[in-house]
Amino acid sequence: MTRIQANLLLLLAAAIWGGGFVAQSTAMKAIGPFWFIALRFAVAALAVLPFVLLEARKPREKTSVRHAKFYILTGLALFGGAATQQIGLQTTTVTNSSFITGLYVVFVPVIAVFFLRRAPHWIIWPGALMALAGIYLLSGGHLSALTSGDLLTVVCAVFWAIQITLAGTTVSKTGRPLALSATQFSVTAVCALAIAAAVEPISFSAIWAAAPEILYVGIFSSGLAFVLQVIAQRYTTPSQAAIFLSSEALFGASLAAVLLGESMPATGYTGCALMFTAMLVVELVPGFARRRCPRPEHASKYG
Repeated sequence: MTRIQANLLLLLAAAIWGGGFVAQSTAMKAIGPFWFIALRFAVAALAVLPFVLLEARKPREKTSVRHAKFYILTGLALFGGAATQQIGLQTTTVTNSSFITGLYVVFVPVIAVFFLRRAPHWIIWPGALMALAGIYLLSGGHLSALTSGDLLTVVCAVFWAIQITLAGTTVSKTGRPLALSATQFSVTAVCALAIAAAVEPISFSAIWAAAPEILYVGIFSSGLAFVLQVIAQRYTTPSQAAIFLSSEALFGASLAAVLLGESMPATGYTGCALMFTAMLVVELVPGFARRRCPRPEHASKYG
C-alpha cells in the first residue's frame, strides 16, 4: 500500500466516524441513549470477533490476569465516554459534539502527566488554552450559553483521553489490539444494558426504527473504521495520520449541516476552528521537534 492510499483510508475512517455523530443523534428519536449504546457495542463486539480469532493465532504475549484487569478498565473508560457523549447529544448539536469530543487530543498528554509521569511537550499548554478559547467562542462569548450537553461532551473527551491512555499502555504490553477492542466493546455493552434495562423502556418497534443507526455505528464506526485505521497507520507517518483522523470533526459538522440543517453564528465557527487548530498543533509540533532534535533530551513522548 502506498502512503497516498493509506492516507485515503484514514480519510475514509474519519468520514465514517463523522457520520457516526449524525447517526447517534437521529437514533434517539426512537430509542433511549443507554439502549442505543448497549446495542451499538454489542454489534461492534460481534463485528470485531472474527479478527480477534485470527489475531489469537499468533499472540505476542499470553494474556494475564493483570492484562485482563486493564482490558476491563479500558472498557469502563469507553463506557464513560460513550454514555456522556450519547446523553450530551440530547441537548447539544452534532456540530458542537463532534468538535468538543475531539479535545481528547489535548487531554491525552495532560492525563499522561498525572498517570504515566511523562513530561508534556511545551505545545500542550498553549494548545489547551486555544481549546478553552474555542469552547468560549463556541458558547458565543457567554459560558452560560453552553448547554448541559456541551459540558457532558467535555467530560466525554476526558473519558476518551483516559481510554486512549489505557489502551495504548495495554496494547504495548500484550500486542493484541483487536482482543482489547472486543473486550472493551463487550464491557461497554454490558454496563449500558444493565442501566438501560433498569431505567429506559424498550420495544422491538423502537429497536427496528433505530436499526439503521445501530448497524451503521456498530459495524462501520466501531468495526470497519477501526480496522481501516489499524491497517493504514502501518503505511503512513503519525503526523499525517493525525491530520487525516482529526478531520472527523469537520466531517461531523459538515454532515450535520447537510443532513440535519444545523448552523451556528460566526463566533461558533471561529471557536471550532480554534479547537481544530489546537488538535493539530498538539499532534504535529512534537513530531516536528523530534525530527529536528533527535537527541534523548528532546525526544520524550508526551502522551
